[in-house]
Amino acid sequence: MNQNISQQELGQRISALRQFKGLSQAELANQIELSRSSLAQIELGNRKLNVTELQRISHVLGFSLDNFLSQNFSIEEFSNEEFKDHAKDDSYRISEPTLNIDKFSNILLYILERCAGKPNLGETLVYKMLYFSDFNYYELYEEHLTGAKYYKLPYGPVPHNVQSIINKMISEDKSIKRIKTDYHNYKQTRYIPLKKANLQELKASETEILDHVIEQFSDWSARAISEYSHKDIPWLVSKEGEEINYELALYREAPFSVRNYDEDND
Repeated sequence: MNQNISQQELGQRISALRQFKGLSQAELANQIELSRSSLAQIELGNRKLNVTELQRISHVLGFSLDNFLSQNFSIEEFSNEEFKDHAKDDSYRISEPTLNIDKFSNILLYILERCAGKPNLGETLVYKMLYFSDFNYYELYEEHLTGAKYYKLPYGPVPHNVQSIINKMISEDKSIKRIKTDYHNYKQTRYIPLKKANLQELKASETEILDHVIEQFSDWSARAISEYSHKDIPWLVSKEGEEINYELALYREAPFSVRNYDEDND
């Protein structure tokens, strides 16, 4: 192995090629007979690769070791016919989130309904609970819950176009009501549910995630959950004002990670 290439660089190259080929961490880990936590640590550069593991990865991702370990490595070099064919294959996972407005609205109603009466449940807390619901679900299942896009803003992650969805729920659907209140001498925007969430539209795995988020955060203050979200890897490593990549949830560690990883015995 080329000793001039750092563990971090090797991990970044593996992560880039894995995503380029359309594989989740769980899928690649299964094919190379490693635990998902081991692969996550490799991609972060926190765990060394042995020759056998690297050979398995090269076989699955379809690269030559000479090119992969070259100082002049570039992801564009791997845009060969094999990768192009995989990119057209609908069986490969698409990680780009696509907003499901009905699901987003239903989940918002679910959260508001179960937190009704809590005086601390202002707009900021609701936004952060939506964020943790979406990213916790993705970390656990590598599938999107609402498909909402979140951006790194000074007060924490905020779902994109959330106000347009809320305005529709207020004016057209008549499912929620917006009110202004005073809370600890601060002006607070609150949303009151006027309809119940349609539980038939939510899977058991989805309500389980939502219930966990509600149990964990519904009594927090806006300031506390904002500061907590600032320490979460997806927000922490993203650039100011840019979209937060869901894939970053796969690199979480305690206390943010919601997945129980097996201890590595490699």
